[in-house]
Amino acid sequence: MPNHFLTMLPNFLAYFGVAVVLLAVFLLIYLNLTPYKEITLIRAGNTAAAISLSGTLLGFAMPVANVIAHSDTLLDLAVWGLVAGAVQILAYGVARLALPQLTADIPAGRVAPATFLAALSLTVGLINAACMTY
Repeated sequence: MPNHFLTMLPNFLAYFGVAVVLLAVFLLIYLNLTPYKEITLIRAGNTAAAISLSGTLLGFAMPVANVIAHSDTLLDLAVWGLVAGAVQILAYGVARLALPQLTADIPAGRVAPATFLAALSLTVGLINAACMTY
């Protein structure tokens, strides 16, 4: 068992590292796309910001995790991770169209729109993950 662990450890570290980089890049892009400062709002105790950002991160992580489980190369992971990020950004755009006041609702701490955004992000992430099975 230790030999198998030692031979698999480099692959684990490589996939985990790429996934963390993808998550960081996605988070950076998402946080700069939204007109409100989620991290500042969360630090101030804004539940709506925490709900919406958590749903978005989980919605992104699901397809990334699925690609890790099914891909053959780190390039697959990177490319499909970029696709997953783009799909999540589109989901945010759809939420803004459906709820035009979303950019005011999240900073105001309104939980209902934040919950809708989180649920939409999770739903899109789940479907996205299923589509990335090959």
